[in-house]
Amino acid sequence: MQKLYFLLLILLVGSCGKKEQKEQEVNDSVIPVTVKTVGEIDGPAMISTSGKIEAVKSANLSTRVMGHVDKIYVRIGDKVSKGQLLLSINNLDLSAKLAQVNAGIAEASAAYDNAEKDLKRFTVLFQEKSATQKELDDITANFRMAEARLEAARQMKNEVNAQFSYADIRAPFSGVVTNKFIKQGDMANPGMPLMEVEAPGHYQVLTLVPESEITKIKQGMEVQVGLNSLEMNIPGEVVEVSSSSKNTGGQYRVKVALLETNAPILTGMYATVKFPIKADDQVKAALIPKESIVHKGQLSGVYTVSESNTALLRWLRLGRSYGDRVEVLSGLSADESFIVSSDGKLYNGAKIAIK
Repeated sequence: MQKLYFLLLILLVGSCGKKEQKEQEVNDSVIPVTVKTVGEIDGPAMISTSGKIEAVKSANLSTRVMGHVDKIYVRIGDKVSKGQLLLSINNLDLSAKLAQVNAGIAEASAAYDNAEKDLKRFTVLFQEKSATQKELDDITANFRMAEARLEAARQMKNEVNAQFSYADIRAPFSGVVTNKFIKQGDMANPGMPLMEVEAPGHYQVLTLVPESEITKIKQGMEVQVGLNSLEMNIPGEVVEVSSSSKNTGGQYRVKVALLETNAPILTGMYATVKFPIKADDQVKAALIPKESIVHKGQLSGVYTVSESNTALLRWLRLGRSYGDRVEVLSGLSADESFIVSSDGKLYNGAKIAIK
């Protein structure tokens, strides 16, 4: 029994020794890394902001009448022509109202015809001195009131006909149906979005620029728009610069029209707009590549090389973006080295070897 305990003890000690040896080998492994010195620019730079692609010509269609959707004639992705019927709303109420208006027009027309005959008859009688001036004035006033009632009935018919146009939703321009917000049988309410149509081929980017940079953005400025999903750049031009940030949280809305649309662009794609800074707006800043930054929660930092050749994570305070680089406000000064890439997973204290 004692021999058995002794053998188990030897095996346990041996396994612990192997485990410690493996851990020591892992800890002693050297990770090859590539380092780079903090760059510094002194001259023209780029202001980089993010935004979304949207169609220049886009419309959310709605109605001014209430009723159930009778039928939807198109699907998402369908191409439509200007004036094409897209959706119809139940218009039985309007049909009844139109019948009432037509009856009112018929009544007003009969009264007008009768008043016109009376006016002609009394005009002749007045000329023959068989009717007084008072009688002629009364008949003239009656004719004018009949004429006004007929005109009011006709205008009411125009109003009903206009409401019929809101019951039949038609395409305002040729384009593509990009969204539907209602189904057949649903209740449509005045002002409620029913369908979205956009004209493909002409796109723009809507982006927000911080107040510290907005004075450098001018209408007509040529910019570069990077399409993140397509990994390509397209030239653009600033077509609109907002002068107020009241409803955008201190950032100013800027629209950039894309000058080239041969790329397979779709609305909603994310884009990066790069605004060039003029020569007289030179900057001097310590810059590092965005790809070398380590993010942990709300903190950002980079791995640097300690005096004992180990990785040391240093937290940074970052500033503006300049293309694919970002400004370092504090935590890393110019001429210091930092790790750009490694052949293994880095951590604080990891042994490294510079390639």
